[in-house]
Amino acid sequence: MDFTLRIYKELLSVLQGKGYQFVTFEQYCTMPVAQLPERMIILRHDVDLKAKNSQQTAQIEYEMGIAASYYFRVVSESNQPDVIRKIATLGHEIGYHYEDMAIANGDSEQAIKHFTEKLAYFRNFYPVRTICMHGAPTSKWDGRDLWKKYDYRTYGIIGEPYFDVDFSQLFYLTDTGRCWDGYKVSVRDKIPVYQDQWTAQGWVYHRTHDIIKAAEEDELPMRIMITTHPQRWTDSWLPWLKESIVQPLKNIVKRMLIKGR
Repeated sequence: MDFTLRIYKELLSVLQGKGYQFVTFEQYCTMPVAQLPERMIILRHDVDLKAKNSQQTAQIEYEMGIAASYYFRVVSESNQPDVIRKIATLGHEIGYHYEDMAIANGDSEQAIKHFTEKLAYFRNFYPVRTICMHGAPTSKWDGRDLWKKYDYRTYGIIGEPYFDVDFSQLFYLTDTGRCWDGYKVSVRDKIPVYQDQWTAQGWVYHRTHDIIKAAEEDELPMRIMITTHPQRWTDSWLPWLKESIVQPLKNIVKRMLIKGR
C-alpha cells in the first residue's frame, strides 16, 4: 500500500539517512545561494482538503526534527484554525494557498482585495512570508495571472514557488494525481520547461517506493522540492480505499480539461 503514513515516514527516514537536509520554502528564499545545503529537500504541503491529515504529517516531521511548509486554502476543508495553530506550534511554516482569481471569477480588483484580506487572516497564525498558487483545475482562471497586474512583494511576500525557484538547479516531485509522475494529468502543478530534461535523465518515479529505492542507490538529484497533498496520506484503510478509487476518476476529468484548453 502506497500513500500511507508509514510509507511517508520511511521516505523521510531514507532521505535523512542519505544526508539530505530539509528546509522550508521560507528558509530557501532567505538563504544565500552559496549557503544552500549540498543535499537539500524543500518540503512543501498543499492542504487542499482534510486538514487533520496535515496535522498527522506535521507531527511525524516534528518528531524527526524536520520543518516543512504548509499552505492552507480559505475553504473550510482546509482552513481549520485549530489545525493551523497546532502545525505552527510544531515549528512548521504556514503559507497562503491562494486561488483568488478563481474565487473572484477573473476580476483582478476583487481578487487582490480578497488576497489582501486572507493574507492578513493567515498572518494571525504565522508571519506569512511565502504563498503558493492552488491549481484549481476546474477553474479557467490561473491564480498566477493576478501577478500580471500586481506584485506580491509589495505585500511582504518573499517567495512563490512557481516564480521564485530556480528549477534548473532543483528537481520537482509532486504527488499530484496520487502518483509521483502525474504531471501529465496536472492542469497547473507542473514544471513543463524542465520536465523533458528530467525525464531524459531518468528522474521519473511512479510509486513512493521508487523514490526510496532511487535514494538508497544514490540516484536522486542533489536538490529537490517535494510537494505532497496530505489528504492522500493515511493509515486508515477506508479513507485510503476511497482516495485510491476517487483519484483515478479525477485524473480522467483532468485529462479532459487539459485537452479542452
